[in-house]
Amino acid sequence: MDWELVFTIRDALKRPLFAEAEIIGGKHGLNRAIRWVHVLESASFESLIHGEEMILTTGMGACADIASSLSFMQNLIDKNAACLCIELGAYFSSIPQEMIELANRHDFPLIIFTRTVRFVDITLDLHSLIINRHHRMLQELESISREFHRLTLTSQGTLKVLQLLCKSTRTQIVYMQLQGKPLFFPALSPDEQAPLLSFFEAFSEEMEGVQPDAAPYIREYGHKMIAVKPVGALDQTWAYILMVCNHKPQEFDCLLLDSASLSIAQELLRTRYMEERKLFSENLWVDELISGRTQDDNRLKGLVGPDFNVVNELPYRVCLIEIENPRDVKWNSSENDWESITFHLSLILRSLFEKYSLRPLITLKNNRLTVIALDIQSKLPGKLRLQQALDALQHIRADEKLKDLQLVIGVSKSHKGLKHAYAGYQESVQALSLYSCYQKSVLFYEELGVFQLLLNLNDGKTLENFIRSYLGPLIDHDQSKGSELLLTLRVFLDHDGSKQIAARNLFIVRQSLYYRLDKITELLGEDFMLPENRISIQVALRAYQLLYPEKLTLPSSRSAQL
Repeated sequence: MDWELVFTIRDALKRPLFAEAEIIGGKHGLNRAIRWVHVLESASFESLIHGEEMILTTGMGACADIASSLSFMQNLIDKNAACLCIELGAYFSSIPQEMIELANRHDFPLIIFTRTVRFVDITLDLHSLIINRHHRMLQELESISREFHRLTLTSQGTLKVLQLLCKSTRTQIVYMQLQGKPLFFPALSPDEQAPLLSFFEAFSEEMEGVQPDAAPYIREYGHKMIAVKPVGALDQTWAYILMVCNHKPQEFDCLLLDSASLSIAQELLRTRYMEERKLFSENLWVDELISGRTQDDNRLKGLVGPDFNVVNELPYRVCLIEIENPRDVKWNSSENDWESITFHLSLILRSLFEKYSLRPLITLKNNRLTVIALDIQSKLPGKLRLQQALDALQHIRADEKLKDLQLVIGVSKSHKGLKHAYAGYQESVQALSLYSCYQKSVLFYEELGVFQLLLNLNDGKTLENFIRSYLGPLIDHDQSKGSELLLTLRVFLDHDGSKQIAARNLFIVRQSLYYRLDKITELLGEDFMLPENRISIQVALRAYQLLYPEKLTLPSSRSAQL
């Protein structure tokens, strides 16, 4: 950065009022920035300073003995004061050697006035300079930020922004792309790059989950300091900018780093939107796959392109994502508004899936996104990574419209070979159809259990006849008496006949449960708990739940019936 914009101790010593001042300790700290000037005559000042203040004192509150003087000075160092200026006189006739040694150890400038000075004149003089430089800094920041924005509208905008950031801050800039090679400004040899890359690799786990709008993280790097700033949008991080400084990054440096990060994020977002639109049009052939219209390998090869052989060998799952608006939020009726929402969603989805080593092929029809999630090999099992990606998708809150959406997701079994995508799509449809039964926002086909069989038997008569054969008396009793024998039987059997657990989940006392079980036994017969009958009854209950999910829903709360 332009160091004339930062007012330092070295600058202050050039002012006329410091003509006869002497620096007797901490001479290596003269480049410390001064943000303000503060007159301090109290030993208890913890809440009085914020850091980077020039402290003026006669020593009235800190000269009782050498121990109190050292404690006063150490507290200033701990509070990150810029320097200490002491007027020699009634309280300090000379400065103890111990204070000079402490100042030298911490490169903390210790300045003395051998003659009486008017502190008010010093504060007026320096404050006017500090305010003027701060105003110039804001002007410079605004000018460079506008240039950042302009550069992102040109070819290779990101590279030009990083070059300008490097020039403006006079620091080493490293651009760490999550998908791509690191870039160094100015260029470094491989030997010089290695320690920086090792630093970031060790530090990257700490940055997991940090949002792109977070302030830069400052970390020590040998005798230098590194400021790390995420680059991204929509709750997604796409890169990191590392600023390597020979000093602690100043406010100007950090503000420029924020501005550069925002400009690059805007360019990346525009690029990703353009890519997403292109992918949407290219992936129209995905609809052919999931509809089963394309089974011939030659036709598939023509649709997918040159990487067909690789893609066709990857395991994948088909995810069907239904977009709901549970809060009845009013959207504009225009197609552009809905298009904006779906592009936002698909953009976030693609970024999340890639993060978990999944390559998504996406198509949209009405309010349903269909995703063929190709599994790019990774250490963790594919289902676990997909579950993590879908869970993260459920918690996206980056956009005012997206946060009101509810996503219900059905996921197929794992398949290999794109011509089987139709079967995977049918499985995801079946999984999605059971949301009302399971009340889970993400449902995998292999978790459906006996519903896999029942769904294929649901022809309108087969299941109804089977249900009546085993549960007819209970259905008739519930309808005529308004009882809940079917629900009671389901809960009782689902918990392996535990009366205590069944009563608790039904919110009734055990005596009420005993009465209901006696009635069930009377209607179904004494042998209804025999293994063969019990299996059939449980399947019939699942079939009834499939056809009438609202009738077998557990109560959320209910007063116990005494």
